[in-house]
Amino acid sequence: METIRNYLETMFANLPNTMDVLKAKNELYQMMEDKYEELIAEGKHENEAVGIIISEFGNLEELADTLGIGGVINNNVDLDTRLVTDDEAMEYVFEASQHKLLIGVGVMLFIISPIFPILITGSTGSLGGVVGFFITIAVGVAILILSSARMGKWSFLDNLNCVIEYATANALYAELRNNMLSKALMKTIGIMCIILSFIPVIILDELTAKSFFGPNMAPASLFIMVGIGVLLIIASTAKDGAYNKLLSLNDSKKVAGNYDSIRSTQHDYGNEVFNKIMPVYWKTVTCVYLIWSFLTFHWHRSWVIWPIAWIIHRVISTSYSDKRR
Repeated sequence: METIRNYLETMFANLPNTMDVLKAKNELYQMMEDKYEELIAEGKHENEAVGIIISEFGNLEELADTLGIGGVINNNVDLDTRLVTDDEAMEYVFEASQHKLLIGVGVMLFIISPIFPILITGSTGSLGGVVGFFITIAVGVAILILSSARMGKWSFLDNLNCVIEYATANALYAELRNNMLSKALMKTIGIMCIILSFIPVIILDELTAKSFFGPNMAPASLFIMVGIGVLLIIASTAKDGAYNKLLSLNDSKKVAGNYDSIRSTQHDYGNEVFNKIMPVYWKTVTCVYLIWSFLTFHWHRSWVIWPIAWIIHRVISTSYSDKRR
């Protein structure tokens, strides 16, 4: 019956999400289900029964008047849509996840770049520290540019009227839920790295007088811990962003935009401003971080934007996301 269900959802996907259409869809599904059970009782093989049902009930235009949606079918203006196949969806999730991970690596390089001037000191070493600083920044910028260029082939998701099928939406939603534990674990470790970043500073500061550690190793460790923490926080949302992007493609005014798997991922913050801001929240934070850092070169301070941004995001999500569409 799952094959029949998927076919039915595809038939109604681009129709308006109205009570009449939903009633017609449920009636047709019941007719298909009754016919399927009848064919199975007659001894038909499952695949044969599905084929007969699709051939008998597969033309919605012929059934429209019987179902009471003849006017809807005739008046429905179906804009050209680009179907995102299951294989394309999985490929996008993989590449978008890599893209987000590379963004995290780039940001981490920006954060740890000051360790070179800190560690490499002295009359001959100061120049090496500056060179190391700018090389690290350059590598981080290169990673961001190349990663963004790789994602260019997916621009059609924003420029075209794209849709995903019922089965694809269910598969994506299942993976989204399965990813929740690893996401929470990575984010927790990342936050702990930032919060506890002062501990290595204290320990190394005590060890410098008794070991080979230089006096500058302690402050350098702070940037390393924070960089790793920010990387983990960014990477923790890598797959979620891709899943939510694909699950938001279907128009909410159409039947395809109201699958249970899609509605479960759509947040209504109860505030028009937040509904517009939150989908691009982390992109905005990244832009602010980079602009602030490059204009001031205060890399040793600008990293604080990440824990602050996370706290603000949690407050907004907790306070305003109780409603679901």
